[in-house]
Amino acid sequence: MRKKLFLIALLIGLVVFLSGCTEIEEPITSESEGIWNTYFVYPLSWLIIYFANLFDENFGLSIILVTIIIRTVLLPLNIKQLKSSKAMQDIQPELKELQQKYSSKDANTQQKLQQETMALFQKHGVNPLAGCLPIFIQMPILLAFYHAIMRTDEIDGHSFLWFPLDEKDMILPFIAGITTWLQQKLMMAGSPGADNPQMKVMLYMMPIMIVVFAFILPAALPLYWIIGNLFMIAQTIFIRKPMMKDTNTGGDKK
Repeated sequence: MRKKLFLIALLIGLVVFLSGCTEIEEPITSESEGIWNTYFVYPLSWLIIYFANLFDENFGLSIILVTIIIRTVLLPLNIKQLKSSKAMQDIQPELKELQQKYSSKDANTQQKLQQETMALFQKHGVNPLAGCLPIFIQMPILLAFYHAIMRTDEIDGHSFLWFPLDEKDMILPFIAGITTWLQQKLMMAGSPGADNPQMKVMLYMMPIMIVVFAFILPAALPLYWIIGNLFMIAQTIFIRKPMMKDTNTGGDKK
């Protein structure tokens, strides 16, 4: 778990380094320099403009379509991550038995626990770090899309439904917060560690943070978060829940 958190922290640091925090206010164009701008942000900005032009400069609809496209492209990675989570959940009873068997904190016992744990992983073909790979690939793409929305000047002056995309909105932040909470709630249901106090704190802290940021940022960003949340909610209902249900059924039969 510590290794996974370290890898995620390392990835976040790398993405922040590549993206350059000072560039968030600079418009993105075909002449923008740097690996981050050229290969990540500008292609997504171009895609937003392309779809907007197809629909009579409807940038709101374009953001929705590009969000769905990105989430669909990333879906195989999400499924891989879910399968890794399922495999870890399957071996939890055996893992707990090992932890009870080698509960002593002396160095020799802890070394034996690590050896037996690795043998258990190999026996079931489980890689505890496999769930990190999808995160490594997804985070730069999602952050690049965030940059593309913020830095595409063509979005300015356009509206969608009742709100201007380049101005703050008073309703979208609450929808973004509610969908974030619902998405996390569904993801946590039936997961190992769902009763962990830290997980419960995150269940409420993340939506609150989203609401706060959504009040500060232009409405195009909350729109992006809402569509992304709705996609993840659908994914959880139609893919994750049946997968975890099979796991729990299998566990009951044992």
